[in-house]
Amino acid sequence: MSDEEMAENSKNDSQDPENIFDYEKLLNRAWDSLPDSVKEHSRFSVPNVDALAEGNTTVVRNFADIAGILNRKPSHLLSYLLKELGTAGVLEGRRVVFKGRVPPRQIGQKIESYTKTFVLCSECQRPDTHIVKEGRTQILQCEACGGHRPIKVKKGARKTELNPVREGAEVDVLITDIGKQGDGVAKAGGFTIFVAGVAKGARVKIKIDRVQGRIAFARKVMDI
Repeated sequence: MSDEEMAENSKNDSQDPENIFDYEKLLNRAWDSLPDSVKEHSRFSVPNVDALAEGNTTVVRNFADIAGILNRKPSHLLSYLLKELGTAGVLEGRRVVFKGRVPPRQIGQKIESYTKTFVLCSECQRPDTHIVKEGRTQILQCEACGGHRPIKVKKGARKTELNPVREGAEVDVLITDIGKQGDGVAKAGGFTIFVAGVAKGARVKIKIDRVQGRIAFARKVMDI
């Protein structure tokens, strides 16, 4: 067979519909052959925080679900959030209860920071990781790509306590003095708070009505 005939046959074969690759089927076949961990990563996302206010507390109802998606112990995630949010909190079954009113958006931002620090591999950005300890250093090891790195919590992360003195907040205070107008005077969070109708030495729960600079005005809710 001449070179011209071989070239012509090759050309005809390439145009044969039976020899044309079905790329959609190839892609599906390639997807089916991927490890489960890779498929799960393509769908990885942290659920939105499902939070609501209950009195003077904030309840995250899907906290256990979030910890499960991250594959981390709820107690570990909670410990990080308490330090970052500067408040107290407790696990109650599948939910967590924070002391005070904490915006859901702020909780979500801290969970995102936790995910980047304690969950996602810095090499492949997959969540298929686990934490091991080498001496005093925590190491994040990736099961997908084999990468590893020391876990470093950003020193710039805010660890200061949330400001308890804000309009609408309830605060427990000790009345330490009486002002010129007869209102009780208390100190909290660097603020001077004036409370009507209370005596010196009283321990009361108050609700902040108005804040001006470092001065706040409040009303008594109950004795404590």
